[in-house]
Amino acid sequence: MLKAFGEGEERMEPIVLVLTTAGSEEQAINISEALVERGQAACVNIIKRIRSIYRWKGEIWDDEEFLLVIKTREGCFPKVRETIRELHSYELPEVLCVPIGHADEKVQAWIIGATGGHPKEPAPK
Repeated sequence: MLKAFGEGEERMEPIVLVLTTAGSEEQAINISEALVERGQAACVNIIKRIRSIYRWKGEIWDDEEFLLVIKTREGCFPKVRETIRELHSYELPEVLCVPIGHADEKVQAWIIGATGGHPKEPAPK
């Protein structure tokens, strides 16, 4: 017999990946450390030396950047965005929030717990 979504089950808070880029490795490390130290991210992966080609203020730019892949709870996104804006040198830092549809429940619980959330919450009624 099939159950309706959430019926008699617990569900975990949604997790997300937040993506941003930095112009230097030092800045990428500073942002990453601040996010983890402040409890806003469980983990940040820094992918070195990506090439970004983009349009900015009417010109085409071709730059080397560092990609930050930030693992966090959906509810932390506003604070993550605020920290990135606070510490970033760019006039308009890219801050993209990507929802995660499915994740290993142990990894999801770790991300939630590491960012001050509760790994399990009651199912909605």
